[in-house]
Amino acid sequence: MGRAFEFRKARKMKRWSAMSKAFTRIGKDIVIAVKEGGPDPESNAKLRAVIQNAKAVNMPKANVERAIKKATDKDTANYETVLFEGYAPHGIAVLVETSTDNNNRTVANVRSYFTKCDGNLSTSGSVEFMFDHKCHFRIPAGDVDLEELELELIDFGAEELFLDEKDEEDDNSVDGIMIYAEFQNYGALQKGIEELGHEILSSGFEYIPTMQKEVTAEQREDVEKLLEKLDEDDDVNNVYTTMQDEE
Repeated sequence: MGRAFEFRKARKMKRWSAMSKAFTRIGKDIVIAVKEGGPDPESNAKLRAVIQNAKAVNMPKANVERAIKKATDKDTANYETVLFEGYAPHGIAVLVETSTDNNNRTVANVRSYFTKCDGNLSTSGSVEFMFDHKCHFRIPAGDVDLEELELELIDFGAEELFLDEKDEEDDNSVDGIMIYAEFQNYGALQKGIEELGHEILSSGFEYIPTMQKEVTAEQREDVEKLLEKLDEDDDVNNVYTTMQDEE
């Protein structure tokens, strides 16, 4: 298995975010998608993908419809996706992915978290090169032949496919297949999967570290203090690091 598989396995073990925060993030994604391509998911592929993600976290249909309606209001502020780069204690590189309607607020908050936790916020490009930016899709496994599917999706940019077991804590979860590609191939891959008739359960983007650094238990605690503060901020979507995953 490749790095995407190992990364996915480690991320699934970390239940950082409460369901309410997942709803907040998807609400922002809906606003961004509607502002870019309109409120009709049939003609807006990005919105279609966000709605699929909402279903994956059991977000009520009424919440989704309310968010779409709100996004069509010209007075509703759009969100800007901003990537912050820095170092946690012990030389651990950190990427912080945010969606914000007030960049000054977000910058000040993120900087304060790094400062309070003995880290430092760096300049753009200082750590992003240590990560590969990937897109991913999850479809039902069913009786799909993995090797045949891989051959069908290579021309759409697919790089790595693997089985992904269902979430035992979610009664609605099913065994799936994860499909990874370079982030710029998201649109082509979405189109390819849909043309082949597969249901997309969820999709998104991730930064996968190209190298990881081992830390002691005490050092891990220091780093996780920063990660927890970042994850509690509503503007923060995801946090990625070069810290070696726990065994």
